[in-house]
Amino acid sequence: MPELPEVEVVRAGLAPALAGSRIEAVTVLDPRSLTRHDGSAADFEHRLTGRRVDAVVRRGKFLWMPLGDADGRAESEAIVGHLGMSGQMLLRSSGTPELRHERIRFDIRHPTHADVAVVFVDQRTFGSLALDRLIPTPDAAAGGWGSEAPLVPTQVAHIARDPLDPAFEETVFRARLARTRSAIKRVLLDQTVVSGIGNIYADESLWAARIHPERSADDLSSRVVRRLLDEVRAVLHRALAEGGTSFDAQYVNVNGQAGYFAHSLNAYGRTGEACPRCGTPIVRVSFTNRSSHYCPRCQRRG
Repeated sequence: MPELPEVEVVRAGLAPALAGSRIEAVTVLDPRSLTRHDGSAADFEHRLTGRRVDAVVRRGKFLWMPLGDADGRAESEAIVGHLGMSGQMLLRSSGTPELRHERIRFDIRHPTHADVAVVFVDQRTFGSLALDRLIPTPDAAAGGWGSEAPLVPTQVAHIARDPLDPAFEETVFRARLARTRSAIKRVLLDQTVVSGIGNIYADESLWAARIHPERSADDLSSRVVRRLLDEVRAVLHRALAEGGTSFDAQYVNVNGQAGYFAHSLNAYGRTGEACPRCGTPIVRVSFTNRSSHYCPRCQRRG
């Protein structure tokens, strides 16, 4: 599943083409990609045609596009997107033939750029798009990356801020860990506690911070939590710089290009290979229908 770096790469690629543009037409080819939309495919097409896209915003693994009317007034709705396991948002030239696994297409007209098509492709149909209402953020800070507006879609309101968000509160995060007996990796994957971190970047951050993935969250001192957050941010920044992590063709940027952070991984997916730090073979264990990868020497449990 795409995590914060992959979704942010997509957001940054969409923003120049979409901000300030007009939706000329919407074509829903597969209604399964509207599972989060409260209405039919025809309703989705009708309500979006002619609307203006004001920005492209991200929180955690969610994207949204705040909408305006034809007269330039901001409205209280947004297109909300979640890429699921294999969703892709691709930019193509206007009139490009239908792509394999294409589910939804937006024909876009921009006042200064060439017309484009935004194509939602999803092989496994776990991703979705929807039209959703925007509500104020409880802390009055910007809803996410890409806009200063203190608004967030109702479908995203329960998602915590991510560690790169200027409004992320470290003291609140540390307090949450202090009263949580769950394994620290489980907490990192809980999007209501901290967003954007999935299996890959949890393993990489814990390896960098020398923390066992099953160590109890409430066992971590404030100093260790600060070190963990520092490593989480460092890993996310490196992944962003390298375009995200691609193990197959399911994650690509808006131009169809794969990220190459997979070549920089230290723990995830490296079962049996030498730990880059101490040489001990990396181990893999089952973890809540996933896998954890760690160094048994560098990341001792107790």
